[in-house]
Amino acid sequence: MLQVAGIVAFALTIFVSVCLHEAGHMLTAKAFGMKVTEYFAGFGPKLWSFRRGETEYGLKGIPLGGYVKIVGMTPHDEDVAPEDEHRAMWRRPVWQRTIVLVAGSATHMILAVVGIWLMAMTYGMPNPALPKGNLSQPAVVKVEACAVVDENRHGCLASDPSSPAAAAGFETGDRITAVNGTPISTWEDAVKTIQALPAGTAAKISVDRAGAPLVMIVRPAAVQRAELKDDGSEGAVRPASAIGISGVATIPANVTYGPVDAVGVTVDRTGDLFTGTFTALKKFPEKVPKLWTAITGGERDPDTPVSVVGVSRLGGEAVEHGLWSMFWGLFIGFNFFVGIFNLLPLLPLDGGHLAVIWFEKVRSWIYRLFKRPDPGRVNYMKLMPLTYAVILVFGAITLLTVGADIVNPVTLFPR
Repeated sequence: MLQVAGIVAFALTIFVSVCLHEAGHMLTAKAFGMKVTEYFAGFGPKLWSFRRGETEYGLKGIPLGGYVKIVGMTPHDEDVAPEDEHRAMWRRPVWQRTIVLVAGSATHMILAVVGIWLMAMTYGMPNPALPKGNLSQPAVVKVEACAVVDENRHGCLASDPSSPAAAAGFETGDRITAVNGTPISTWEDAVKTIQALPAGTAAKISVDRAGAPLVMIVRPAAVQRAELKDDGSEGAVRPASAIGISGVATIPANVTYGPVDAVGVTVDRTGDLFTGTFTALKKFPEKVPKLWTAITGGERDPDTPVSVVGVSRLGGEAVEHGLWSMFWGLFIGFNFFVGIFNLLPLLPLDGGHLAVIWFEKVRSWIYRLFKRPDPGRVNYMKLMPLTYAVILVFGAITLLTVGADIVNPVTLFPR
C-alpha cells in the first residue's frame, strides 16, 4: 500500500511539473502581449474551467500533461481573428518568441536547481571524501549471524551457513587491513577480494582491533553475489565467497550545507547533471533494442530508459523503503532530462519551433547581406511529414518503454 501511495505521489509531482512547464509558456506570452486563450491541466474531456479575462483555465480528464493555447503560434494558424493579428505570436520579435518557447524547459531547470539546493540543506549531498559512495568507506565490519547465500535476499534462513567470520573470532568494529597479504584500504577492496577467495579454503585476514593487529583464519562460504565492477556498480550474479560480515559506515555518506554553501554545491551538481543527461541522450539509440530484449524475456538492463510509468514505480519503491532523498533525486533527474530533451531541434518539440524561427532569422540576415529579397517565413506545411515521422518514432519508443516498465521493470530492490 505504501508503494502504491508513493507511485501516486511521484506521478502527481510529474503532473504538476508539466503543468508548470505550460504555465511558463503562458506567463511569458502574456508578458509580451501575446493572446493566450486557453490553459488546461490534462487532456481529453473538460471537467471544470473558469474564464478570467481572455483566457479560459481548467482541468481535463486525462492527467497526462497540459497545454496552453497561444494565438498565432505559426503563420499558418487559422485561429487568428482580424482584431488579434497584431498579437499573434509569430508576429512578435524573435527574442520574445525565443523566451516564450524556452520558458517551459527553463521551468523544469528551475525546479531541478531549487530541488538540488533544498536537498543540499536537508538530506545532504554525497560526501566528497567518498568518491565511490559507501563502498569507499574503511573496511570496518559488522559480524552477521550467517552468510546469506542468495544475493536477492535479506536475513538468514536455516539453509544459510553460519557466519565464518564469527567462527574465526571476528568482532563488530574490526577493520580489515589485508586478505592473504593483499592490502585492504576500503570496504570495496574487502568485498572484491573476499568474493574472489576459493570457498571452503582457509584464508588469512588481518584486522585492526582498537589499534591491535590480529590475524584471523577464515573459511569462506559459497554464495551467489552480483559482480562488483571497478566503478562501484554491480554486474551479473555469479558464484562467489562470503564470510558473513557487512560494512559499517564510519564516514558520513552525505554532507549537509547552509544556504550559502549550498549554492556552490548546487552549481557543481547541476553541471554534473547536464553532463550526465547529454551523455544519456547520446547513448539513447543504442539502448532502444535492449528494451525489446527486456519485453521478450531477456534481462532488463538497469541502464535502459524508463518511462513515466517506470520512474513513478521507482519513486514508489523509494517511498516504501523510506528513501525520500532518492524520491526527490528522481524528481530532479526527471526535470533535468525533460528540460533538455524538450529543446532538441525536432518538431513538434519546443526546440523544433526554436530551430525554425532562428533559421528564418539567419536566412533573412544572409539574404540581406547579399542584397536579395527576404524569402519570408518557413512553410510549416512542408515540414509536416518530418513532424509526423518524429511523432511516430517517439510514440513507438514510448510504447516500447512503457511495455518494458510493465513487463520487466527496472527496480531499486530486486526480489
